[in-house]
Amino acid sequence: MGSRKEQERIQEILKRLDQVYGTESKTYLEHENAWQLLVATILSAQCTDARVNLVTKDLFRKYDSLEKLAAARQEELEQDIFTTGFYHNKAKNIIACAKALLERHGGEVPSDMESLTALPGVGRKTANVVRGNIFGIPSVVVDTHVGRIARRLGLTRNQDPVKVEFDLMEKVPEDHWILINLDLIALGRSICKAPRANCGECFLRDLCPACQEP
Repeated sequence: MGSRKEQERIQEILKRLDQVYGTESKTYLEHENAWQLLVATILSAQCTDARVNLVTKDLFRKYDSLEKLAAARQEELEQDIFTTGFYHNKAKNIIACAKALLERHGGEVPSDMESLTALPGVGRKTANVVRGNIFGIPSVVVDTHVGRIARRLGLTRNQDPVKVEFDLMEKVPEDHWILINLDLIALGRSICKAPRANCGECFLRDLCPACQEP
């Protein structure tokens, strides 16, 4: 867990994040059920949540059940999700994932990491989004914002998302695992941007080793 001083610094970071962004757990991806969130998260790879929400608004009307999604023609689905990028692999994985959910899990999205990551197109990040938002299981989701800011804040030195995930689980209390995802994403979109952070605007600048401004 690190020194007492470091633990106090982390607690102050979390306190300020809570004050600015609140403590309500939510996801930016619009969905009505577990399988829709799973599909939306697969689509969100290398794509903004806003773009995914535009696509899924029509997508989930057209394919309003797992059965319809599993029976989709790949070429047609590729056109439906074209604007999210990497549409060939995403369409292939989404259809295979829908089939696997029906065949292996009776159409229900599982909650355990092993079963989730065994699904086509589902890695730890996607699994943790579902576990945290659908099942309320404390999970750390590491996207580009979370990884970048965790490194700037000195919470990890790793580049690999899985290693960052475990570093954050070690240093951040479990009751903040879901919140830290949302808070760091919000911070990354508004202030701590890539490639250059707006340190002068940041409410964490006195706690951040990477901050170059007083």
